Amino acid sequence: MTEKELMLAGELYDASDDELVKDRFKAKTICQKYNQLLPENISEKEELLKELFNSNEECTIEANFQCDYGYNIKFGKNFYMNHNCVILDVNTVTFGDDVMIGPNVQIYTATHPINAEIRNKGRELGYKVIVGDNVWIGGGAIICPNITIGNNVVIAAGSVVVKDIPENVIVGGNPAKVIKRII
Repeated sequence: MTEKELMLAGELYDASDDELVKDRFKAKTICQKYNQLLPENISEKEELLKELFNSNEECTIEANFQCDYGYNIKFGKNFYMNHNCVILDVNTVTFGDDVMIGPNVQIYTATHPINAEIRNKGRELGYKVIVGDNVWIGGGAIICPNITIGNNVVIAAGSVVVKDIPENVIVGGNPAKVIKRII
């Protein structure tokens, strides 16, 4: 398997692989260009997002936005992300329909081995993040790797999500816990 295939399979991989370095450089260059555009440059912004995500899906993303690769991020319909968000997409991040993300949200698929000896050899890991339909992630929330968020969920501002979230709930805190069921 290539390092990219290992990365997407959730296996240990070498992030210094030439292909991965090139892909990250391209994504960071596109993000830099996107973040420098004036708000009225709508068509240019749309073209850069299509190139970044390798997709024709429409989405609204406010500057400043940063990601690792871009092509590992998939959107449903009616997606909105507020300012200053980061998605570390070394594995796939999939958003359902009607997802709203507040400012300063961070979504991580990237992680490192717990074992220091392995970690110090420079090997990395990445696990998927899946976000269902009708989800609102409040400002400053952090979504950790290997998380599935069910449909119709509200994640309170500042929450740190470290385990899967069932459907139809409001969660909050660090670590995030169910506060209330949504009926």
